Amino acid sequence: MFKLARPFFIRVITPLHAGSGQELGIVDLPIQREKHTGFPKIEASGLKGSIREVFETSLKNIQVGEKVITDKKGLKEAVSLAFGPEEGNAHAGALGFTDARMLLFPVKSMRGVFAYVTCPKILKRLQEELKLCNIENKNFDVIPNENTVSSNALMINNNIILEEYSFEVKENETTKEFANFLSNLLNIEEIKDKLVVLDDDDFKDFANLSTEVITRTKIDSKTGTVATGALFTEEYLPSETIMYSLILTTPVFKPKKEEKGVFYQEGQSEEGLVLEFFENGIPEVIQIGGNATIGKGIVEIKKWQEAKNG
Repeated sequence: MFKLARPFFIRVITPLHAGSGQELGIVDLPIQREKHTGFPKIEASGLKGSIREVFETSLKNIQVGEKVITDKKGLKEAVSLAFGPEEGNAHAGALGFTDARMLLFPVKSMRGVFAYVTCPKILKRLQEELKLCNIENKNFDVIPNENTVSSNALMINNNIILEEYSFEVKENETTKEFANFLSNLLNIEEIKDKLVVLDDDDFKDFANLSTEVITRTKIDSKTGTVATGALFTEEYLPSETIMYSLILTTPVFKPKKEEKGVFYQEGQSEEGLVLEFFENGIPEVIQIGGNATIGKGIVEIKKWQEAKNG
């Protein structure tokens, strides 16, 4: 059973494809989505694998309690204890993740270029998951009402126009306070003026219909034309999408103190040291999902500690 939980946030810098495999729908290679809501997600297994790879190739010194990991051997041992062994099932990892869930979805706006769109259902879920982490934050005491905006920067009279749809909205102080909180947490100044809270159904429509769908081909080198059967469509989460996940930690699954490596230090909890290993070792920018060789899936990681006092 996990002892500690801490949220972290993912800002999509280049379009991200966390694929669900081939389907019979309009898009050949769709992204992963929650079954009950249809909202985009990144499976915890894929997220963990991407982060593990980053740690395995890390060149930085990682502070863990009073110790510092400075060599490849120490790093390999710590990664095995935290993420689990690469081969076999000798023990489970002490570090886990939840699926990365949607928080803010970017939608084209007639004024202000684009808006960061969310809905009460998503904000309520974030509120509940922060409580699982034993985090109480005044910014989540009251969830902003639907059809509200953080400022008039996107408004034309009393409306905003997103894609080809018009919505009647109102400025709201709760929405403004929440936008300021997220802006400071994520270090994205635009959120202060561009946060829009739609109703759940309208948000779902945008999350389903306003992702990026790209047509890709393979060129036959002999003919210089598209190879037979090599035309396909691929779905991506757009740049500026904001998601979040929870880091989950336990004591190390090793019975002897000398087997616990840097995660055994007198007077300190093992689960706390595992969390510190993650937070001190994770880079600000990593790659998640497919098509890394064409620059897809580059994301920025934002840790809760940067604004934990909200």
